[in-house]
Amino acid sequence: MEMAPKEIIEFLQSTARSVGAEVASPWFYLQFGLILAAAGIAYAADAAVRARVDMASLAMRWPLPLRHFVRVLVGSASTAVFAIIVIAERIVMYHTTWPSRSYLLMVAAKLALAWLVIRLVTSVIRNTFIVKLVSVTAWFIAALSILGQLDPAAETLDSFAIEIGGLRLTPLLLIKAGALLIAALWLTNIASNFIESRITRASDLTPSVQVLLIKIIRIGLMVVAIAIALGTVGIKLSALAVFTGAAGVGIGLGLQKIVANFISGIILLADKSVKPGDLVTIGDSSGRISAMKTRYISVAAGDGREFLIPNEDLVTQKVVNWTYTDKNTLVKVLFSTNYDADPRAVCKLAIDIAGAVPRAIKSKPPNCILTEFAEAGMKFSLTFWIADPDGMDNVKSEVMLALWEAFKREGIRVPYPVREIRVRGGALPVESVVEVSG
Repeated sequence: MEMAPKEIIEFLQSTARSVGAEVASPWFYLQFGLILAAAGIAYAADAAVRARVDMASLAMRWPLPLRHFVRVLVGSASTAVFAIIVIAERIVMYHTTWPSRSYLLMVAAKLALAWLVIRLVTSVIRNTFIVKLVSVTAWFIAALSILGQLDPAAETLDSFAIEIGGLRLTPLLLIKAGALLIAALWLTNIASNFIESRITRASDLTPSVQVLLIKIIRIGLMVVAIAIALGTVGIKLSALAVFTGAAGVGIGLGLQKIVANFISGIILLADKSVKPGDLVTIGDSSGRISAMKTRYISVAAGDGREFLIPNEDLVTQKVVNWTYTDKNTLVKVLFSTNYDADPRAVCKLAIDIAGAVPRAIKSKPPNCILTEFAEAGMKFSLTFWIADPDGMDNVKSEVMLALWEAFKREGIRVPYPVREIRVRGGALPVESVVEVSG
């Protein structure tokens, strides 16, 4: 039923007159003083409880539901004590004077009990923002109901409407839809987490398939939850067709990257080119994939850094996956010696050093070849296999340090750049040669 502006004004005026008459009564100030006294006692009791009770060890031997109930109750000790005191004051005044003279105490007691019940119900929700939003909204609705103003408030909110494509939008409808959406999405999140825990424990599924299934199930449950929530409040999905064009324009203008990353993520999971645990190199970023999200993948560098790389980059750019088909990795070490050294002896020495590395694969022996007679000396290439690419740079460093020590021990010199300067005439009549190390 729609209310005319005149009716709304009359309703507000009557409410104001009733409140004014109540405030003018001396019994109002007596009740207000009793409420303040109860609040002070409740605050002191809460401080005493928190100082004497260890919340971590509280009711540890009790069953989990009861333990949870007790902890929430102790955490809301001020509200509980306040409600008990105000109820006692209400009972005393109810039996000693007119019931109307303790109306404010009754309202305060009901509001306190409503808040206590809301705290107990919302304690199962993990998201802090959702807890605050649900708590405040539920308490506000409870307050209107206790004051007898819930139906008039609902009628007022329903009186303002906007017609969009056959859909009648009112503030009341939006509030109901928002509340149901929050509840539906919360239940969807619980169900998704439960299913995810089951899928991740399935050993017969690969990590990429697990992530793909989890994402499909999450999206499917979310779509179903939204459809149920909107249908419950009377919004038909066909009535939302008017928003399809606006959504298309939004995707074309500002959301195309988000959509591209989402689709790229589905492609990556479907073709199994990368998966959690793979060691990858993407541009200048290297590390192991720790997580694959809807919009990006997380690559842990191993030094505390974590790169968040958009999924689209993995589809459009060159990606080096060190563990795509085989974790065995070929390590290449390049080095040089002067021409005084025997190249065969150098190769044998390098092969022995690489073969002694603990992480080297013994079934694939190292190999060393002479690659070039350069101007500065002979160039060699030493290759060997390790079972896992993780920490490959550390292995290379270990081999190069061992080569350096062996070269010093065997008298093999590593060449370095030499610049020759010849000075003729002037103050230096004798030709000189100066070697400058670069």
